[in-house]
Amino acid sequence: MNDEEINDEGAFFRDQLADIKPLKKTNKASIKKPLPSAEQLALARKRAEVGLHEYDIADGATEKVFVSDDYVDMLKPGDFLNYKRPGVQDGVFKKLRLGKYVIDGRLDLHRKTVKEARAEVFGFVHEAMTYDSRTLLILHGKGERNVERPAVLKSYVAKWLKELPEVLAFHTAQQRHGGLGAVYVLLRKSEKLKEKAREEHAGRRGLK
Repeated sequence: MNDEEINDEGAFFRDQLADIKPLKKTNKASIKKPLPSAEQLALARKRAEVGLHEYDIADGATEKVFVSDDYVDMLKPGDFLNYKRPGVQDGVFKKLRLGKYVIDGRLDLHRKTVKEARAEVFGFVHEAMTYDSRTLLILHGKGERNVERPAVLKSYVAKWLKELPEVLAFHTAQQRHGGLGAVYVLLRKSEKLKEKAREEHAGRRGLK
């Protein structure tokens, strides 16, 4: 790969992350991220374009999930998003619904096409898992230009979030975070966080 191709890959990567903005006044420290290689960037771009997501399941094994942009049940601008997987505790879901978790990352999809939004959501969730984020905010817009027409991006975001195995639950945001034009997303713990929790639990019990 020549220098020009590498620069093109770097520009693509920066464009993918351009709308991911940290919230102000949070107690989260910034994370210095290692720069990906040109090969990693090319692979990420190819997967994002087709909506293919590969994730770890156990002992080095992986599974592939296709995040589609075809058929979707259309929602109205005033519809609430409300979803949780089996096993998510009611108390946890209530706290998410009320916006009581610290938001680790924010993605703004305004003025994005469906294809662009799919790549953004895919990359955003993948990036969040890589850096152990748990609670996200996605601004999909209300779609209220014509109340008789469906809220297209909102509908697709709800579909994609259900298809991604990292997502445990999501709910329409509180008004202070965007209301009907935004959604809270709760992610499963990464393997790194699970291991940390096991170590802390063992420490409290005096185990080695």
